[in-house]
Amino acid sequence: MKFTELLKKKTADNPGTKAPVIAFLGDSVTQGVFEVYQKGGEMKVEFDSACAYPERVKELLAMMYPSAPVSVVNAGVNGGSAPLGLEVLRRDILRIKPDLLVACFGLNDSNKVEPGLETYRTALGEIFDEAAAAGIECIFMTPNMMNTDSSRVSPGSILEELAVIFAERQKNGLFDSYIDAARAVCAEKHVPVCDCYAIWKKLYENGADTTGLLANGLNHPLRKMHELFAWQLVLTIMNN
Repeated sequence: MKFTELLKKKTADNPGTKAPVIAFLGDSVTQGVFEVYQKGGEMKVEFDSACAYPERVKELLAMMYPSAPVSVVNAGVNGGSAPLGLEVLRRDILRIKPDLLVACFGLNDSNKVEPGLETYRTALGEIFDEAAAAGIECIFMTPNMMNTDSSRVSPGSILEELAVIFAERQKNGLFDSYIDAARAVCAEKHVPVCDCYAIWKKLYENGADTTGLLANGLNHPLRKMHELFAWQLVLTIMNN
């Protein structure tokens, strides 16, 4: 990737080379939402962007390239989807022209079930096309699994219904169809895929309690699991 070359160039010539910039486009996981709970009949969330994977990527690259500090722009949006991500790209990202764009969508897009697949595909394709037209390299990162066990949230809470719905979508293949659609768009647009979803699925197939790896029992990974995202992204950068 040109981004890797920029890291090398910045390391070799710190004062004469621009600082590398990565922008992250995604949903609440990207933004740094972890716990979700009910309070006063309303759903509340805990934000902790310092522990989200964009900051973990920055820390890893700083460890590997200490004289090539990377700037990170976290454009994740709580409740974000691929169509909303396209709007955020146009409004916030294209004007700053980062060296690398990492996009991750699917968790909220799948709320539209089967009819939403084409909208998802189209929005992802437009994100990649518009970034490429602006000279911005892209990586698509597949998201984590949703819950498969609906019993991890408090009975009677406003999250209980969501837990049942999400578990059904995860186990009946609906969410898989969104991930497969994203992979197909990436292949068509020649966008590298950081396939973290495949790792989560492998964990599940090998008996890991993947629902227990979710901070909210639904779809937000634990802080430690954001390290998996970060390491896989760095490896994807290095291998492309």
